[in-house]
Amino acid sequence: MLRCAAVILALAVPVTVLAPHVWAQGFTPAQRAEIVEILRQALREDPTILRDAIGGLEAAEQQARAEAQRAAITAQAAALFEDPADPVKGNPRGDVTLVEFFDARCGYCKQLHPTMEALIRSDPNLRVVMKDLPILGPNSVLASRALLAAQRQGGYSRLYDALMVLRNEPTEPVMRQQAERAGLDWSRLRRDMDDPAVQARIQANLGLAQALGIEGTPALVIGQTLVPGAVDLPALQRLVAEARAAR
Repeated sequence: MLRCAAVILALAVPVTVLAPHVWAQGFTPAQRAEIVEILRQALREDPTILRDAIGGLEAAEQQARAEAQRAAITAQAAALFEDPADPVKGNPRGDVTLVEFFDARCGYCKQLHPTMEALIRSDPNLRVVMKDLPILGPNSVLASRALLAAQRQGGYSRLYDALMVLRNEPTEPVMRQQAERAGLDWSRLRRDMDDPAVQARIQANLGLAQALGIEGTPALVIGQTLVPGAVDLPALQRLVAEARAAR
């Protein structure tokens, strides 16, 4: 008969997890067949074994991802939090920094916008760094170039707020209309949009997002936590409070 430890191990994990570790211990074909049969019988009698095993694997994977993200945030801290060229909302000298990666055409980013505005109003010591991440096509790139060009006129936030409530595609005629409504000099803005330095900043943001494993927008970095997707105000306030307490 097989050793009890081997049988217990077989009952505790699915075959796909068991194989690379247990099979290497030198079981005979007959012993392997016995383990598989014991496992099948156990799963028929108590399916929760498989559920618990899968749950354990998923928890381990989530922990590994979280640790990898924290390591990436630490490695990229200067580019994330300390780039003087980045647009900033809220308190420029705030004691907690939140970084928002967004696409001006992203519907979820637009949904998050009023929540972010409420967060900024509720926390006078919050600094919000904006990272343009145009991943949804040419019009997204056009909008990011316009935003970064508007920054040179001190109009980044005004144009950003306009784009977050815009329901039309941000084509060039639409961008001109929105820029002029925001009090910006369109001729100057249009020239600045073509500055290679603007495109270089967009590329830097894309590279930073890739280094952090960001796969979509919006994505928020608060302290050592990466938050993919839009979240509600209480969740954001809790994350900011945790980051502040960890300082």
